[in-house]
Amino acid sequence: MLNHGNAQLIAPSASPEEAGAIVAALERFRRATAAPAAPSLPAPHEWARAAMLEGVSNQAQGDVRDPWINT
Repeated sequence: MLNHGNAQLIAPSASPEEAGAIVAALERFRRATAAPAAPSLPAPHEWARAAMLEGVSNQAQGDVRDPWINT
């Protein structure tokens, strides 16, 4: 069983410069080991983009008595 009650600080705290250097090194490591970015998808056709933005469908809805009421 571990007893953490007797923990002691051996070295003094890092100076602001040392802390900044550690953060910079960690950031460089993170960027160097990051997964490559996924390839972007091709842009949709302009008419398809307009339809998606307007929320319309390209298929007929059948007999719609009142297109403004969805009941």
